[in-house]
Amino acid sequence: MPGLIEDYAVIGDLQTAALVDRDGSIDWLCLPRFDSAACFAALLHDDTAGHWQIAPSGDRRTVRRRYRDDTLVLETEWDTPEGSVRVTDCMPPRGRAADVVRIVEGISGAVSMHMRLALRFDYGHLAPWVRRYDGALGAVAGPDSVWLHTEAPLRGENAAITSDFTVRAGERLPFVFTYQPSHLPRPNPVDPHVAVRETELFWTRWIERCTYRGRWPQAVRRALITLKALTYAPTGGIVAAATTSLPEQLGGPRNWDYRYCWLRDATFTLQALLGTGYVEEAKAWREWLLRAVAGDPAKLRIMYGLDGTRRLPEYTLDWLSGYQGSWPVRVGNAAADQLQLDVWGEVLESLHLGRGAGITPNETAWELQRALLDFLEGNWRQPDNSLWEVRGPRQHFVHSKVLAWTGFDRAVEAVDRHGLDGPAQRWRAIRDDIHAEVCRHGFDPARNTFTQFYGSRGLDAALLLLPRVGFLPWTDPRVVGTVDAVQRELCTDGYVLRYRPQEDENVDGLPGEEGAFLACTFWLVDALHGLGRHEEAERLFERLLDLRNDVGLLAEQYDPVTGRQLGNTPQAFSLVGLVNSARQLSGTTTRTSASAEEQHTSAA
Repeated sequence: MPGLIEDYAVIGDLQTAALVDRDGSIDWLCLPRFDSAACFAALLHDDTAGHWQIAPSGDRRTVRRRYRDDTLVLETEWDTPEGSVRVTDCMPPRGRAADVVRIVEGISGAVSMHMRLALRFDYGHLAPWVRRYDGALGAVAGPDSVWLHTEAPLRGENAAITSDFTVRAGERLPFVFTYQPSHLPRPNPVDPHVAVRETELFWTRWIERCTYRGRWPQAVRRALITLKALTYAPTGGIVAAATTSLPEQLGGPRNWDYRYCWLRDATFTLQALLGTGYVEEAKAWREWLLRAVAGDPAKLRIMYGLDGTRRLPEYTLDWLSGYQGSWPVRVGNAAADQLQLDVWGEVLESLHLGRGAGITPNETAWELQRALLDFLEGNWRQPDNSLWEVRGPRQHFVHSKVLAWTGFDRAVEAVDRHGLDGPAQRWRAIRDDIHAEVCRHGFDPARNTFTQFYGSRGLDAALLLLPRVGFLPWTDPRVVGTVDAVQRELCTDGYVLRYRPQEDENVDGLPGEEGAFLACTFWLVDALHGLGRHEEAERLFERLLDLRNDVGLLAEQYDPVTGRQLGNTPQAFSLVGLVNSARQLSGTTTRTSASAEEQHTSAA
């Protein structure tokens, strides 16, 4: 059975990632890239769907895990009655093939070990042909092949490859697992000990570039390393998470595929990268963004594949029972076809951030932005599905309108401050029209709060972002009232829900509930800080840090009742929130639009 969501650590090679359970089992691995069919899928079924475990075969009294310093080299140690043993796991930087390296090392005594490798391709649906080839095992299934090199004795047992061996103090026994398209020649295995050293060196050099000097360096560095691990190096894209269909409610249907690149994540991700010294990664992300959205702005998607693929059809894997019975298991994401107007504003905000950071602009990028503004000018009055990708009726969501406002505000600033060519007066008039409409139809004066959509009784955690983008100043009574309302109506044990579906509003079109959304709770940290409630903000931030698992990772959501992490993991949006909130509390941020607050205080 799969472990708890918070039981998993991640290793990766900047093109895919694997999840490693506390018991030494790799239960999730998509090869050759994040959004490919899984080779190990026990996370969504059981070990018959594919896993790879190496652990002591007898009693295990203690297990300890850690990443080796600021790297993505994972060490798991067990104490047993026979002695102590360590398993070191890593995925070295990708060469011609993808490798998973596991080294078993005796620390004391003589420990009996057991290895079980159950290979299943196509998300656990297909068992490969397995053959021995000159001291290695090769497994082939259609277009895919994997190879296992080790000196450990191997045998076939119950549709799996197993091994029993003993490791003594000072001994090391490596296992090298390599993927290769099946039509290519057998790959040469990497030297496992060299691979571990090279992996350690890569991450050590990478984290040295971090410029964050605030009060939470360890937490920020681990979050940044994990964000880097979610980067697809060939294109610069960053996936939202390494997994699909981990539930937002255990046993429920809210199970989505997050192995894609969301445009709205770009703004928050760029803030985190640029604010901690990673300009090259920010440039790569911006270039991915420009390539992905190139073309007809009316056909902009909210999300894309790692290579910019636009069509991400959603279907279910009926042979998988789902994580702890949470079904259906989905591949693809139908939300890619939704209208979410905030995305146009997020793209314009992201490119604005790049300008402000000195990333060299180009003529093509500005032409694209003008085309996006033309579309937004003709469509900002339309109802949409919101940033939360609701599958109920479209509404006039307040956050969507505010992000449309943001797009025009940044365009005006591009002309006024950066000298770019454009109809600033017309854009300024549209910006002010949006502002007036939102304040007229999206604000409930009786409760002194903005609402989720026009005429709604509900709230939306995204309302916390209104002052962050400069729509109103933090000192505005409507902002204070909205933050108070979110705390009063959307918080559970202090953590923030995205929204509470009203019985008569059918917002998201799905049954059941979900956990507190961690990114939204980081937004509350930022909001409290913006209101000058610094001690309250810091206390909430420390509580969020305490939710991280033993190796510093966060999933998408948290259930305060059960104390469980929920949703796909590790979640980029949560980790970006951690980095940006740490920067806010440490005083290392700057305003996105320095003039926005002054320009629009009186616009309502």
